[in-house]
Amino acid sequence: MDKNTLPPKKKLVADWQTLTRTFIRPENDAAKSTLIKYMEQILFGLHDFLKKHVGFTEEVSLLDLSTRFTDTLISENPEKKLTDVITDLVEDIAPHAVNVASPYFVGHMTSAIPFFMVHLKSIVTALNQNVVKVETSKVVSVVEKQVLAKIHRLIYQESEAFYHEHIQNIRTALGCFTENGTFANLTALWVARNVLFAPKKGFDGVEKEGIQAAYRAYGIERCVVLISRRGHYSLNKAGGLLGIGNQNIVAIDVDENNRIDLDCLHKTIRKIKNGRTKTAILAIVGIAGTTETGSVDPLPKLAEICAENRIHFHVDAAWGGPTLMSEKYAHLLAGIELADSVSVDGHKQFYMPMTCGMVYFKDPTIMDAIIYHTHYVNRPGSVDLGIKSLSGSREANSLILDSALKIMGSRGYALLIDHGIETAQKFAEEIEKRSNFQLITPPELNILTYRLYPSHIKQEISEQSVGQKTRINEKLNEINRTIQRLQREAGKSFVSRTTLKTKNPPEQDIVVLRCVMMNPMTNIKILGEILDEQEEIYQRMLIQG
Repeated sequence: MDKNTLPPKKKLVADWQTLTRTFIRPENDAAKSTLIKYMEQILFGLHDFLKKHVGFTEEVSLLDLSTRFTDTLISENPEKKLTDVITDLVEDIAPHAVNVASPYFVGHMTSAIPFFMVHLKSIVTALNQNVVKVETSKVVSVVEKQVLAKIHRLIYQESEAFYHEHIQNIRTALGCFTENGTFANLTALWVARNVLFAPKKGFDGVEKEGIQAAYRAYGIERCVVLISRRGHYSLNKAGGLLGIGNQNIVAIDVDENNRIDLDCLHKTIRKIKNGRTKTAILAIVGIAGTTETGSVDPLPKLAEICAENRIHFHVDAAWGGPTLMSEKYAHLLAGIELADSVSVDGHKQFYMPMTCGMVYFKDPTIMDAIIYHTHYVNRPGSVDLGIKSLSGSREANSLILDSALKIMGSRGYALLIDHGIETAQKFAEEIEKRSNFQLITPPELNILTYRLYPSHIKQEISEQSVGQKTRINEKLNEINRTIQRLQREAGKSFVSRTTLKTKNPPEQDIVVLRCVMMNPMTNIKILGEILDEQEEIYQRMLIQG
């Protein structure tokens, strides 16, 4: 039959009969078969599906893509059937998404996830439990407290009796799940702020009366958080949200290993104590795996400084926390057990789907400082997890982590952690072998930075004046920015870039290429190909002038 003589498609109408059918089951057999076709590929051949359907970085600009998505009207009646929508997602959206599962995608802390995570996420979505309230989650709230205890034990290694007392205790909390590491860091500092400015005679506490009243009650004019210059920007957000001001998130210089400089920290604390402005130190933050370089701050020393000065010690282990499961490399996080609070991201090195953050506290009663109640939910005396949480309604992603821990075991996760760290070490060695590259920050965990630094420029620069060295560095910065952009646009591989400061004079900004070794399929051969491609891009740049 000629397509011009085909009967017109039946118009879709939003009525109660259609809505009921759509709500409880597939519209028809075609929709069901389309759904099964793609879901089978995703559920049982995730990586094959991604390789077939998802682009790396398809050579279509964001500007071009944006012109395809300019419709602002919501149709009164349905536009498409489920069959067509699924097909559109696979054929029109997926090719322009980023295939973060590719072993050539080594630029960010988002990577491949195990195929079983899709099954677990599907089940959690279908159950649609809301962990704010026992009445909307029941057993899930109980499981969540068990998972929190497991990770708390990984961090703090308290006694069996301690966990027996607190695992299902309705009056205490070992921590809570959040949407991400930003919320986890915010929660930690929220608790620390409320403890520092706790209620006392004539003052009902900062949570009730606000930050200015707290300053008056405690006789101070300013409140600060001290953190390494490599600290995550979520901590600056916390300064704004908690009312102390993000300019009071004070960045401390780092040493040659990109860890917080302890001499600078001591000087800063003395300056604050002896300054004319009466200032309280809300917290000192140590980082277990910085975002840019993967460095780990000297946690035992930071704990000692905090104990001496009675300051809340928070460790941002959003990235590095799961390293504790590695027998070979757990020692890199020594001292984390001394922290008052620790944040961890599940969607990083626990390899969970987006989004999952967690925050843990050494003192099981300290989260009482942020309790909230309401009459219709989270009533006083209830066991709802939402009482001590920044989030309200929240997905049951604790079920995903609980299941993943059972499927993988700590040894399974340790294999992933070890692979990442050791692959980063091999990559650093490969970079140092190549005359056209310079290793900038050797890996401590599984992140490193380097730059393309042509050999002829290396030979010339030692003889140059300070001004000439600065100009040469600016040229190198532009070369590395361009290489990173062109490699990304080519769509085969991806590294990210950032800007660091040199320690040697003249101090200046240097643009570096940044790699994150997270995908277990990434190996030194692939990384060698990435370097080859960067050199080829540079050679083309020379030819093109």
